[in-house]
Amino acid sequence: MKRIPKFPVAFLLATASAHAAGEEAAAAERPIDLMQIFNDGGIMMYPLALLSLAAVVMILLFLLTIRRNAVVSDRFMNNAEALIRKRDFLGLVAYCNRQNECMARIAQKSLEFMTKNSAATFSDVREVAEAEGSRQVGMLSSRITYLADVGSVAPMVGLLGTVLGMIKSFINISTGGFEGARQMKLADGVSEALITTAAGLMVGIPALVFYSIFRGRVQKYIAELEAASTHFMATLHSQIQRQASPAQSQPASRREDFALPVHSPLSDDRPDLHGI
Repeated sequence: MKRIPKFPVAFLLATASAHAAGEEAAAAERPIDLMQIFNDGGIMMYPLALLSLAAVVMILLFLLTIRRNAVVSDRFMNNAEALIRKRDFLGLVAYCNRQNECMARIAQKSLEFMTKNSAATFSDVREVAEAEGSRQVGMLSSRITYLADVGSVAPMVGLLGTVLGMIKSFINISTGGFEGARQMKLADGVSEALITTAAGLMVGIPALVFYSIFRGRVQKYIAELEAASTHFMATLHSQIQRQASPAQSQPASRREDFALPVHSPLSDDRPDLHGI
């Protein structure tokens, strides 16, 4: 029986091991191909890509639009107060129409109602302001909830991709011809499952983080909007009362220009708005 030399066999084993180690090192140094990872993630990577694009667009949009000057600015409040003290209500309506602020919309709706309804009480004007303020607050709050929806939906889409990947793995196991093929097909399905899970979390976590940031901003600006609205209505009420006070000292022949008689018990709550 012919013996096989030990040295060549050992040399061949060492060479094969070195070659395998070199291939592993080369694979480790190979740059990660994002497109290959995207393709390996399966079909659920496409809705995740759309969700990530929507999240980026909304984050950039909210960074530009959810600002204090877009809700209420000191410049608007100073100009509005100056026009109220001049009793130039129509001029203030025109000024509000040119401004793109939540506070401007509240002031505009209130003044338009007041100037078009001379018999309205100040309580009616206040109700109009409160209704428009609630609408503006609702617009601010509902705008950022879409970002929270993306943060909630993205992990669910990733979980769906995980389930699909695991189903694919077990189907490949059941149909594999030999052990090596079954292992490789299992690895493909598991990699797809893990990729979609990671992608869903990568979209959902930043979306929820930015939603928390914008929610804090919105709550802060809503509080400032409420304070500004209260100050605006108080200033408007004081000027209306000053305008109505001289009418009470006028002769009876001139009192007929006002909507309410002086002796009416509602005269304090229903200031004359006829001349506004």
